[in-house]
Amino acid sequence: MLACRMRVIAIGTLREFWRRHPDAEVPLRAWFAEASRAQWRTPGDIKASHRNASFLANNRVVFNIKGNEYRLVVAVHYNRGLMFVRFVGTHREYDRIDAATI
Repeated sequence: MLACRMRVIAIGTLREFWRRHPDAEVPLRAWFAEASRAQWRTPGDIKASHRNASFLANNRVVFNIKGNEYRLVVAVHYNRGLMFVRFVGTHREYDRIDAATI
């Protein structure tokens, strides 16, 4: 299989969040840019560039944003090169969800 870049779905969810939390815009844009250029085919590929990423059931990955002030949960389809934004929120909001099933 040819290596291709990850396609992140959906930037609109990130935009909506940073409109409510302007201090999250720069780190979320940086994460989006990096993820969009990445060729992550395994959890190990993500871990190599994001050592603090957490891996959960159902191919969910949790990224710490802005020094762990915010959390970003994505569902990764490694074989298709897709990442679906499932949640972005404050640490407190994250504590109220089940990240493995969201």
